Amino acid sequence: RHGWIVADEHVYMDDGISGAEFANRPGFLRLMNALKPRAPFHVLVMSEESRLGREAIETAYALKQIVAAGVRVFFYLEDRERTLDSPTDKIMLSLTAFADELEREKARQRTYDAMLRKARSGHVVGGRVFGYDNIEVLGPDGARSHVQRRINDTEAEVVRRIFDLCAAGTGYTRIAKLLNAGGAPSPRPQRRRPAGWAPSSVTEILHRPLYRGDILWNRTRKRDRWGQHRQAPRPDAEWLQRHDEALRIVTDAQWEAAHARLRGIRERLREASGGRLGARSRDVDSRYLHPGFARCAVCGGSLAVVSRSHGGKRAFFYGCLAYHKRGTSICGNSLVMRIERVDQAVLATLSSDVLRPEVARAVVEGVLEVMDARVASGELAYRRAELRELEDELTRLTAAIARGGDLMVLIDAVKDRQTRRDILAANLEAAERLDIRRLDERALERKITDHLTRWRDLLTKHVEDGRTLLREVLSGPLVFTPERSKRGDGYRFEGEAALGQILAGIAGVPPFMASPTGFEPVFQP
Repeated sequence: RHGWIVADEHVYMDDGISGAEFANRPGFLRLMNALKPRAPFHVLVMSEESRLGREAIETAYALKQIVAAGVRVFFYLEDRERTLDSPTDKIMLSLTAFADELEREKARQRTYDAMLRKARSGHVVGGRVFGYDNIEVLGPDGARSHVQRRINDTEAEVVRRIFDLCAAGTGYTRIAKLLNAGGAPSPRPQRRRPAGWAPSSVTEILHRPLYRGDILWNRTRKRDRWGQHRQAPRPDAEWLQRHDEALRIVTDAQWEAAHARLRGIRERLREASGGRLGARSRDVDSRYLHPGFARCAVCGGSLAVVSRSHGGKRAFFYGCLAYHKRGTSICGNSLVMRIERVDQAVLATLSSDVLRPEVARAVVEGVLEVMDARVASGELAYRRAELRELEDELTRLTAAIARGGDLMVLIDAVKDRQTRRDILAANLEAAERLDIRRLDERALERKITDHLTRWRDLLTKHVEDGRTLLREVLSGPLVFTPERSKRGDGYRFEGEAALGQILAGIAGVPPFMASPTGFEPVFQP
């Protein structure tokens, strides 16, 4: 009717995406990007204002940008133009945007109420879960009334096998490989992901309470108060919990056996890392000394434990993982050596070349020398300024929380700054109390030598203790180079120990005051 021509390349659509989303709507983003540097069209037509967005503030701002770019906006259902020429136009925009947002909120409440009633009745309110089939239940009129779960016997056997393997000590990755090798049914993959089991899907199976018959719903909310997709936990009081024995796949004994092992792993991780979160399980789970610490000099890959038949029984060796898993095109290092021989050589070298009094004496002298230089260069003044900056950041973050900023982000930032501030303040206090001129070098040497003796004892007792010591002492991996000679084949290994800060801590010296370099022992047996 207006004689306008639609530009096909400028038809923008976001199908199936909430109108409260603005950063995750490809069509909307393409529209807004097309406005710069100059809009390639003169008129934007949509059915109604809510099609642009259903969050009042964001929608108003988007309309302002469109109009400011010289584009006229029309709604064809109302046959009118949206203008922002007067205060009345702007207040009308605010009112209609408010009404659209209110309708979105009512729709959310209606959906939530319907799902809550279904969940209380034991009906399915989500998608399909591995181990179960979703069965449609028809009403008297023949239309679908609701959906119920029913155990899928084939998939349920896979679930039970996962729990049994975990309880027997098999890790997530190994379980996934075993299932894939046996062609076991697997959960439906995400879009563009290969079908099959992955460690993450095994983890999900082991932590889903539905397999015990426990139904938990409403544990998280998918959208924030702005209506944008941002998943967050709900308070425990809002959870809906019920038990349905007909949905049980694993027994309580199977569940407890698997989770007892997982708790044991977490506890070992916590102990081995000194309470540090995020420790990697492979650093403490291994029954052997070197996995995670040894590298092949030929390809840079890991030295790992391999086994083979040897003398009529199974024997274990260290060998290049890339050679054994990926082939000679990646690495030509085929040399393997008995783990007992390699462990003994490395531990003996650490004991004789690193954990000895001469090293302790060099560390003490180096630490004191560095401390003298740092005190003279104003290191303490620099650290005091750093502490003041952290205090200022905490003040600004606290003010931002009071103004109502993004609470979770701000709280995480506050925790991070508080941790750094507390550590720095404690180290500064120790450094200011420390009079370098009055330090008894001989007493320090005796104290450190005692620790070295205890460490040497640890090396001969348990693999876990040896791995903990390697983690503390080594500044990088041990590099193993295969060497062949008339006397026989073997590995030459070398590495660098970093005892400065560790032994300085034993002596009561703040870590930032003691980072001596140039005298760390390099061992190359």
